[in-house]
Amino acid sequence: MADLDRDAIPRHVGIIMDGNGRWANARGLHRTAGHAAGEPALFDVIEGALDLGLEWLTVYTFSTENWSRHPDEVEFLMQFNVDLLERRRDELHEMGVRLLFIGDRDDPRVPDPVRSRMTAAEELTKDNRTLNMVYAFNYGGRAEIAKAARRIAIEAAADDLDPAAVNIETVARRMYLPEMPDPDLIIRTSGEYRTSNFLVWQAAYSELVFTPVLWPDFDRDELARCIAEYQGRDRRYGGAVDSLGEVDQ
Repeated sequence: MADLDRDAIPRHVGIIMDGNGRWANARGLHRTAGHAAGEPALFDVIEGALDLGLEWLTVYTFSTENWSRHPDEVEFLMQFNVDLLERRRDELHEMGVRLLFIGDRDDPRVPDPVRSRMTAAEELTKDNRTLNMVYAFNYGGRAEIAKAARRIAIEAAADDLDPAAVNIETVARRMYLPEMPDPDLIIRTSGEYRTSNFLVWQAAYSELVFTPVLWPDFDRDELARCIAEYQGRDRRYGGAVDSLGEVDQ
């Protein structure tokens, strides 16, 4: 495992889990085999996050754009999420993991069993605090911002909100999960260099790390390597460093 500064572990890491299909194709397997192979990778990463002391981990499990995939793959992913929640929920609960979900779960395309198991998982683990594990399911960053804007418009039209008072905090409070801190680090696997509508609002100042590792091959050691790269960054949040090494805002 990478040599890490344990006093500088990011509070919140987001992961775009990519490369399942390519992993399967390279082995002459159906794309769905790649999704199944991604499950042990995810849980190895969760255990690694617990070992490192991460407070928040958010993973991109199904985007609003993924509905355009072949119907057989979409159906597999829906059933896979049901199975995953049934098989792993209690295990995560015993580990002290709090399960949370962001995205449009009211979308009629989301099967009722998926929706009900999400609610049950959140209720079971609501008092856990070892790790806040967020699943971005049927999630899109632009859709999240649009939903927040719609809420603000409705409240303003009802005279419950002064439009002149709308600011960054007003919008942030209307995100799917307002208590979730902005991610310090976002990792994308598989060698793609884009964030694909993931946490668009929250990632304004996130550090980005792109790894060529396909998701089923990702593990806690690669997570640590990505965090080590993050720890080597100089985060200035819009400031500049002068010749004396001091931050000039």
